[in-house]
Amino acid sequence: MTHSIDPAEDRRSGITLRELEVLQHLIQLGTAMNVARRLGISQSAVSRRLAQLEDRLGFQLFDRVNGRLAPTLAALSINEQLTPVFETLARIANPARPAQESHTGTLSIVAPPTIAHRFLPKRIAAFAKRNPDLQITFDILASDSLLTGVAEARFDIGLSDSNIAHEGITSELLLETQAICVLPPGHHLASFEVIRPADLHDEPFIALSRRHSSRAAIDRLFEKEGLRLKRVIETSTNVAVIEFVREGLGVSLLNPFPLVHQIGKSVVMRPFLPAIRYRTHALLPSGAAPSAATQAFMTSLFDSLDRSAYPAAVA
Repeated sequence: MTHSIDPAEDRRSGITLRELEVLQHLIQLGTAMNVARRLGISQSAVSRRLAQLEDRLGFQLFDRVNGRLAPTLAALSINEQLTPVFETLARIANPARPAQESHTGTLSIVAPPTIAHRFLPKRIAAFAKRNPDLQITFDILASDSLLTGVAEARFDIGLSDSNIAHEGITSELLLETQAICVLPPGHHLASFEVIRPADLHDEPFIALSRRHSSRAAIDRLFEKEGLRLKRVIETSTNVAVIEFVREGLGVSLLNPFPLVHQIGKSVVMRPFLPAIRYRTHALLPSGAAPSAATQAFMTSLFDSLDRSAYPAAVA
């Protein structure tokens, strides 16, 4: 007695580990370019393997939104099942290798104040505990000094959400977000589901100082709309912005990363449209290959970030 083979089952039987590895890394990193760098293959190879996997499965795994790949529920479900599979394969391939390779030497890290204080300390501490023989230095600088320091290779790795335009720096996208509007409790705009530029015309506004690239983007948007921002105070960090908003001095627009979970109930957050986008990058000196410790730390940052808390920017 013969049995016919379901064509769909036949396609699924051809799924390769490389295709599943691409799926797992796309969910972690969000773009084919970042996955290509992580796996050491071309961007076209990443896209080709994703297309092959979607064809074999018979359904779409990612939604393409503004240049990023947002995983579908089906992709997330598959990825959850893949994690123990890849962990088992790693143990089989490297039976004598420690669960976590320990690095030696030095690692110098730099970031601007908000990222430095509100995102990195716990992650640096966890990495230091896994690498007790690694000498780590951690500096906090304004973005312009940070970029110069990374380009001159005075730092191994930096993080920044400023616009990157420096031939001495290579960057990997860590996260893309879009501006939110923060309001004092009880503010009359708190009843709005979405805040738009016209809603903020002549509202007391807490602004970032002019050295921030996002300040220029906000100013251009309101100038284009012919609207006036009534700036009552300017400050250099988003942490200070939130505190001034909390005290009722005005409203503001800011990047939700990395503060969205730390703002607290005493400040109201609302989406803002049209989108003002922020891109946070890991920055490396372009003149030299990153050390093994630098690569490991960058991987740990990518893997530790809960991207579901920061939805990809939408129009």
